[in-house]
Amino acid sequence: MALDLRTSGALLTLRVRVQPRASRDALGGEREGALVVRLRAPPVEGAANEALARFLGRTLGVAPSAVRVVSGASGRNKVVSVAGLDAATARERLGT
Repeated sequence: MALDLRTSGALLTLRVRVQPRASRDALGGEREGALVVRLRAPPVEGAANEALARFLGRTLGVAPSAVRVVSGASGRNKVVSVAGLDAATARERLGT
């Protein structure tokens, strides 16, 4: 995968493409530099954003509170920041 991961101080930012209402929560690979994440949660009232924070927290080995949607909260294409994680560790944990 050629994910677009950027670090700024203690924050890692990455682009995410969310596919809500999937059959299960899972990573779906990479698309145009963005991490594809499939979530069971519907895209209603922030449920998908909360599910995304929990899923990425588990996958990356950080607390869900360390994951924050920086932009795109109401769309499928998002920019997410993760506190306390560097790009090399993130690539390793994502299997890229």
